[in-house]
Amino acid sequence: MAKNIKQKPSPETQAEALKIAKSTQRPAQTKEQTKLIAQGIEKGIDLYKKQQKEKARELNRKLKKVSSQQWDSVGPEDQAIVERIVYRQHWLPWLLLGLSWIGWGVYFFIFLE
Repeated sequence: MAKNIKQKPSPETQAEALKIAKSTQRPAQTKEQTKLIAQGIEKGIDLYKKQQKEKARELNRKLKKVSSQQWDSVGPEDQAIVERIVYRQHWLPWLLLGLSWIGWGVYFFIFLE
């Protein structure tokens, strides 16, 4: 059996609740009344935090469900895609290099003989 353990509010929550209670304090209000108001504010803050945690857990469950469905829908043919990079060079630089070699060869053959 799971016991419902009552957790004490954090010191930050207590301080924030006391600050809010003091800021809304009436002139004829006693310290005990302010303390009771602060306790009510603490309970409200704790309830809000619990609700936000539950919303976050529910959202995580939905996201996990959607992502698992998307992962299941991806077929093995999509997973087998391999990216291949092919570098293609333009032919013009090679043509110019060949022509310059031929030109130098002709120059040396004609003028150095």
